[in-house]
Amino acid sequence: MDVPDIFDRNARRRRRDRAIDRYAAHDFLRVAMLDGIADRLDTVTRSFTDILDLGSFDGAFAPPPGSRVARLDAGFGFASRSGGVQGDEDRLPFADGAFDCVVSAGVLDQIGDLPGALSLARRVLRPDGLFLAAFVGAGSFPALRSAFQIAERERPVARLHPQVDVRSAGDLLVRAGFALPVADIETVDIGYPDIGRLLEDLRGMAGTNILTDRHSLSPGALSRAAAAFAEAAGPDGRTRERIDVIFLTGWAPDASQPQPAKRGSGKSSLAQALARRDPLR
Repeated sequence: MDVPDIFDRNARRRRRDRAIDRYAAHDFLRVAMLDGIADRLDTVTRSFTDILDLGSFDGAFAPPPGSRVARLDAGFGFASRSGGVQGDEDRLPFADGAFDCVVSAGVLDQIGDLPGALSLARRVLRPDGLFLAAFVGAGSFPALRSAFQIAERERPVARLHPQVDVRSAGDLLVRAGFALPVADIETVDIGYPDIGRLLEDLRGMAGTNILTDRHSLSPGALSRAAAAFAEAAGPDGRTRERIDVIFLTGWAPDASQPQPAKRGSGKSSLAQALARRDPLR
């Protein structure tokens, strides 16, 4: 059964193509994601030869020395600029087992079939291949969300994309068949002088609304949202905005990986262990 696509794929491609020339001025969020991915890669002792950059943007991801990288992006401009191919993350044009590492920064929150995209990422990995991803998670942009809710209280409209929380993200890794799954959060905090600067950042990073069921924001609603956003400002005149970045780590299953002990294989019981404890300790 096909999964209903809540995102407009054509709108997503257009937004990415429009953002390409100004992207470097608004890429701070993806830079933070790539830094986190690099930190996690540095903790892995093994080397990688074939890496897929899934959602490449401008090709800023730097693969480890000695490895080859293939890049894919939904936007034609980003794909061309990064030397990659144009395609969607849930419709990969690569053969199973083509890579020993897949990295993805800043795109999985714009995929309608996220479970399918994760399953495909696992399929293109060789056994014991590594998957590392980062994307905007649940609870992000609370100030902007609140401003829109206040501005359109009479007729509320979805302005921000549905977001996945860290626990659900970890469950999706397991569902996709990854071994040794880990999901964690890092927070990016930034102050904005007004709502216009925040919206400019979102446009520049190709992060504006691409929901299939989306509606234009009226001038009156935008004015009310701007006022509500300004009212939330601190003593410095800036409204703090929080972005929770979810990082995912998983491995394609392989017999060489640590395996959980079989149920009932323990040689002593919890009751015996507690009985041996000194009750006065």
